[in-house]
Amino acid sequence: MAMTDTTQRNRPEGSDKESSPLIKRGGGAAATRGRTTIADGVVEKIAGMAARDVVGVHAMGSGFSRTFGAVRDRVPGGGKSVTRGVKAEVGESQTALDLEIVVEYGVSIGEVAREVRENVVAAVERMAGLEVVEVNIAVSDVKLPDEADDEDQPEPRLQ
Repeated sequence: MAMTDTTQRNRPEGSDKESSPLIKRGGGAAATRGRTTIADGVVEKIAGMAARDVVGVHAMGSGFSRTFGAVRDRVPGGGKSVTRGVKAEVGESQTALDLEIVVEYGVSIGEVAREVRENVVAAVERMAGLEVVEVNIAVSDVKLPDEADDEDQPEPRLQ
């Protein structure tokens, strides 16, 4: 009997197997096991798609990036770059975005910028779960009705 009493006194409080948190298997709720990281490119794609959905946004990116992108789009397998004109900085729980857009002639630039911000913030926060701390928008050009569009030009024929 003395052995049992000594053993009980030397055990830490609450160390019996049934109530010990050390014996618990799995380490808590499944959703809390591990860490999720989201790459800058993922946030850039989400923001690019959300910005393009706004009426009045003609294109994304500067004139040079659109020209370069139009050439790349014609290369087999190149595809359209959804991230053109979008730069994201992603932290653990927040992100900041810089967008460069071309607007259609006749639209209110302020209204288009406001709608782009709202759409981008909603999409990124919903899909990535990140807090969007800022969306900076640079309007680099206005698409005039009579201007040829780099992205709409017919593909050159190969002979």
